[in-house]
Amino acid sequence: MDLWIANEASLQKTLPSSIVDEVPNEKVVPLEELNFQIKPFVIEGSVETFDPVLRAIDMSKKLSRKWCGTLNSFLNESSKDVSVFIDKAKPYGQLINLEGNIVIGNFKTPFHGHLNAKSDQFELIPLSNTLPPGLEPGGSFVGLQSTKILGWQSPKLNNPGAKLILNNDCKEEVSKAPSVISIW
Repeated sequence: MDLWIANEASLQKTLPSSIVDEVPNEKVVPLEELNFQIKPFVIEGSVETFDPVLRAIDMSKKLSRKWCGTLNSFLNESSKDVSVFIDKAKPYGQLINLEGNIVIGNFKTPFHGHLNAKSDQFELIPLSNTLPPGLEPGGSFVGLQSTKILGWQSPKLNNPGAKLILNNDCKEEVSKAPSVISIW
């Protein structure tokens, strides 16, 4: 048998005779003569009961295209009305790629977002360089409970952030937003 060791020459070794002669041939029993019994067993732990890829496809079709809520700043404890309009929702594996516009107070900006169909994690990234006070370009809203509660992740460590609470029942809030109403 050859043994290979890094940066060393090959060593020739033979198996010791004691290993070869250890089990006498008369004690070896063929597998056909053995009486095996299969015992039942239970697998413990969580088992996925859904396919996240199929859930992403289904969610992308059924996801509400209008969300409304409030943005509460931790910096100055101010509150602003927020409207989120999803223009595109396209599934990629277990992720849903989102594009649209977000209106925060009087500021309107396009956004790019992701929704994970398996873990319900949600990320919304404003794409404009002009954002309301307390929000800086390069930050994002991140939620662990889908679109219900999102926290502002600032690009700076000295910003305490904000909390965005959304719901999809926003008939009154949409009519209040003047920058959203289309003019014919």
